[in-house]
Amino acid sequence: MLIRPGERIPTDGLVTEGNSSVDESALTGESIPVDKTKGDEVIGATINKNGLLKVKATKIGQDTVLSQIITLVEEAKTGKAKLERMVDQVAKYFVPAIVIIAIGVFLGWYFIGNAGLTYSVLAFVSVMIIACPCALGIATPAALMMGAGKGAENGILYKGGEHIEIANKVNTIVFDKTGTLTVGRPSITDLVSLTEEIGEQELLRLAAIAESGSEHPLAQAIIRKA
Repeated sequence: MLIRPGERIPTDGLVTEGNSSVDESALTGESIPVDKTKGDEVIGATINKNGLLKVKATKIGQDTVLSQIITLVEEAKTGKAKLERMVDQVAKYFVPAIVIIAIGVFLGWYFIGNAGLTYSVLAFVSVMIIACPCALGIATPAALMMGAGKGAENGILYKGGEHIEIANKVNTIVFDKTGTLTVGRPSITDLVSLTEEIGEQELLRLAAIAESGSEHPLAQAIIRKA
């Protein structure tokens, strides 16, 4: 595959020729593009920034990293959480119990209470409707699905429903890197000139001239500061 600057890499592969930087922020959360040269691996759905790359496809279809992430999200939607399994277990005994009670109410009013067929059927139906366990079985999966959907909207992927359940118990989150916590765009905070002849303003001017032709995020940060 020939990947031109600005193009999205269609599938996972290996660089056979060329040099470039690749924006992998969509998958890793890191805002700084990763330099790629011959022999380096590239991931499908990432964006080639400024160089021309020749890439040999190594994984396609369901084997790619992006497909595995999609599969992970789908499994999270279909897999049952601990709370869902518990509700199913309760419903398994709850439904027959309600049917038996409703039949008992019908027989009681019909034979013992002598209320007549119409009233007895009405009593039977009333018990069935009021104690209907439909909400019990539907509410929990619906809530978990909404939680997973809202998380995906905000860039959070849950591996399964049980992880949504334990999220309310979390009081400390430890991050392994700062790249996922920033705005995703580098900026200059300090200027340090190592020679007295060149002041901060002149240093910034010269650096901006040197970086004016580059699309790299660090170069763009210098130009914005200038």
